[in-house]
This record gives sequence, structure tokens and C-alpha cells, in this order.
Amino acid sequence: MIVFRDPAEVPADFGRSVVAIGKFDGVHVGHRTVLERMCADAQAIGARTVAVTFDRNPLEVLRPELCPDSVVSTERKLELLGELNLDATLLLTFDRALASVEATEFVRTILVDALHVTTVLVGRDFRFGRGGAGNVDLLRELGPQYGFTVDVVEDVHPVGTGRRVSSSWIRELLAAGDVSQAAVALGRQVTVSGIVVHGLKRGRELGFPTANLSEVVDALVPADGIYAGWLIDHDAGIRHPSAISVGTNPTFDDVERRQVEAHVLDESDLDLYGHHVTVEFTDRLRTMVAFNGMDALIAQMAADVSDARIRLGLA
Repeated sequence: MIVFRDPAEVPADFGRSVVAIGKFDGVHVGHRTVLERMCADAQAIGARTVAVTFDRNPLEVLRPELCPDSVVSTERKLELLGELNLDATLLLTFDRALASVEATEFVRTILVDALHVTTVLVGRDFRFGRGGAGNVDLLRELGPQYGFTVDVVEDVHPVGTGRRVSSSWIRELLAAGDVSQAAVALGRQVTVSGIVVHGLKRGRELGFPTANLSEVVDALVPADGIYAGWLIDHDAGIRHPSAISVGTNPTFDDVERRQVEAHVLDESDLDLYGHHVTVEFTDRLRTMVAFNGMDALIAQMAADVSDARIRLGLA
């Protein structure tokens, strides 16, 4: 997948394109429905597929006090879009200049002049242009003038949830630690990736060594608690079953920031420092609590490991 970071980077001979526009935060099943429809529409007419998205949530510029945390980083979003076999993504820098562009100018300069659009795919509540003045009705009004059609993709409601899939709902689920339901909404397991760094080595002292992730990770971290899941070591190409801790370790009360730590089951001598890893969450085992003494903590950690082994189908 080609990544364009400015409309001027699109070659003049790029060809006709079918375009899907959105924030695509999380690239969840609702987004994937739009993007899959885009691919089908493009294949039917022999056109290119292009996702048009932004390098940040527009609220970060327009109303920063209301801007939520991103479900995934911009680079992770590009990785996820790249997995869908798109021809290109146009990653627009959302700043005051772009926010001031009138909706009709956005259509003309970006969709028509740069991308030679034949079909535009959006969700029903899509808004664009200065002050959010652009919507589906405006796109349909401009379509005949510029030679494109508009394909509106309806919301996705997973069976039994009663909810529309959205990035906001996924944030709610992660804040509640419900990684299994979040996986349904995302269409994949909840993951965070980073570099393994040195910690306080307290887990090793207690008999449960952990790989500590760096402070900078590529996705929103679930609520504090203990989880079953996997540690994927990208440097070695190995996937390890793990019990995962998220939080500040309230038993000791000396950890200044939330940490993601993974204890690899049945391994005690792994050297993962400096490795690029992904922690994959499958089930939440319990909330994070403070224990009265080391014996109680060690006993609970042993129970967590046993529970994780069961949840991962290893017992």
C-alpha cells in the first residue's frame, strides 16, 4: 500500500479511484465494512482503492478539551489499513488550514483533482469541510457535476450487543477491561506493541519474571487488571502464552506510571530486553488490587498463572 501524505504526492497518472473517507481510528469492523465495500466497488470497474484519513482526531485541533484518546496510533492505523490490500492511503495533516477548507473545495481539490474519484464511500453520519458543513447530501449533490457516485455504508451492530460499532464504544469497553467484547467490535484481538525495557525486577524476585513494555505503545491500553493473553516477540518470531498485568502495582505503591507487563508461562530465563513485542489480550482474569503481604500476593499470582493457562487452552 502506498501512503501519500499530501494530495500533491498523488501521481497524475494514478488513475481512477474509489475512495473511502473517515478517521478510521482502530480500523474496527464498521470501518472494515466500508473498506471491503470500497474494494468490491473498485474491482467491479477496474479502479484504484484509496482510504482518505487524517493524522490525528480533528477534535485535537478544533476542540482539544473534548478530544478522546486514540484507539490506535497513526502508524498502527496505517499498518492495519495496509493489511487490507488497499492501493493507497492519503493521510491528510489535520491542522487549522485543512479545517478551514470549504466542503466543496475539499471535494474538488482532493477527491476530484488529486484522486480522480469515481465513487465515494462514507458512513451515514459522515461530516467534512469547514464547520462540518459537508455531509452525504452535499456529496450526492456534487456527484453529477464531478462525475462520481456516493455509496453510503450502514452501521454495523454485532449480534447480541444492541450497540453500533464505533471507536467511542471500543474506548468504553477498554476502559472497563472488557477485552473480549472489544475484540468483537475491532474484528481482531486487543493488542499493544512496544519495546521491552528494564523495570524494577520485582516480578523476578517473586518468582514471576515479566517483560515490561516501554511507556510509548501503539494503542490504547485496557483498564488496570490481570489478563490472559500472548506475548509476541517480533525479533525472534515466537508467540508466548502469558499472564499480563496492567497497572501501577498497588501492593508496593512505588510505580509512578501504568505499566504493561507480561509473564511468559513456564519460562524463567528469557532475555527480551530491547525486543519489539506485541501483547495480545484475550480475557480479563480480575481487577487490580493491593494485597496484605508478599505471601498473599505470591499465592494470587500463582492462581492467576493457573487461570491464564486454562483460559488459553493450555490446561
